[in-house]
Amino acid sequence: MAALSIATQFVHAGERRKSPAGVPASTPIYASSSFIYERMEDVDRVVEGEVSDFVYSRYGNPTVAAFEKAMAAIEHGKFAFAYGSGMAALHAALLACELATGSIVLASQDLYGSTIELLYTVFGAFGVKTVTEDFTDIAALRAKAFEIKPAVLICETLSNPLLKVCDIEECAAIARETGAKLIVDNTFATPYLCRPIDLGADFVVHSATKYLGGHADATGGVVIAKEDFDKPALLGALTLAGGVLSPWEAHSILRGIKTLGLRMEKQCSNAEQLAGYLQKLPQIDEVIYPKFFEGTQAEALDGAFHGSEYGAIVSIRLKEDTREEAYRFLNALNLCTRAASVGDLFTGIVHPATATHRELSPAKRAAIGITEGLIRISVGIEDVNDILADIEQALSVAIILRAETQPLGSVHEIAAA
Repeated sequence: MAALSIATQFVHAGERRKSPAGVPASTPIYASSSFIYERMEDVDRVVEGEVSDFVYSRYGNPTVAAFEKAMAAIEHGKFAFAYGSGMAALHAALLACELATGSIVLASQDLYGSTIELLYTVFGAFGVKTVTEDFTDIAALRAKAFEIKPAVLICETLSNPLLKVCDIEECAAIARETGAKLIVDNTFATPYLCRPIDLGADFVVHSATKYLGGHADATGGVVIAKEDFDKPALLGALTLAGGVLSPWEAHSILRGIKTLGLRMEKQCSNAEQLAGYLQKLPQIDEVIYPKFFEGTQAEALDGAFHGSEYGAIVSIRLKEDTREEAYRFLNALNLCTRAASVGDLFTGIVHPATATHRELSPAKRAAIGITEGLIRISVGIEDVNDILADIEQALSVAIILRAETQPLGSVHEIAAA
């Protein structure tokens, strides 16, 4: 071959070196959109599916595949596909259920607000009907399912933000009896606390942005399936809609998973201590934490969770149940962040009425218990005493600020509260 010009050398010099003989200890970031083969016959075999390898990153990437393989193993599924966000993953799982005009989705009334909006606006535009039901009332859920014959049941292991526990085994039985698929969003519980496929779920979905990544530096989603026959539908949703996860994000999330157990152990411990302490504070009307549940919710928790931990989310309802009081409290926080996410290393606190459930009307929010004074706390790995001190001082500041806005005659009443 003739000597290459300097312009050509700029393009090709140093590229396409052979892989090292040693196996990398950590999965590399394969930041390449395409992969090169010496012979077209080899490319053809990969594209045809005869050989499992990579040609174009919309159809698969080694870094992303490593994350998918890890999630399939961790969640006890047959396979997994990763997407650009948790919402993209939910969209793909619903598409994989082959919804069509006239199909019915039976959804938990306590789903994340954007999930409800996805069902009503995106799938509703194509004639898919969504019916909501209280998934904690198994008798009512079974009756509704047999009445409407849904194609899909969709719920969350722990609801956002009221932490209602789904009895996944019962939901799976109802899905089987009515010929439906069961999709479970396991973002809040994580596989550290619950593996829904073991309990009968067909699809498990995660917003990998949350606990799996855990460091507030990557956005992604993943769907894990119970059966191999669902692979073509999920792959089609990925490659045709194109909502793929980048190798950079996949690497960050895969790295985050390695410390998931350590982080969850600390976060669950902090959350349990925090919940117990907050019950003693007079400014709080209600502390919502799974450890305190009784009756059927406690039974569902025992059946779903493998271990004695209760998650890392605590929700509280302020005694002064107003948006103004919630804002006064949130604005007074110093250590805890006002972060609109969960599962990060640091403690993040949000106002669900204007964050997770902003898309819902005030009437719908009120109907499911999302009041203006409801606060969701995603507990981090900081020293729990520092978290407690910050929340307590913010509650005290909120009282003082409220007093400043009240007529003089009521200031002593507020102070006494």
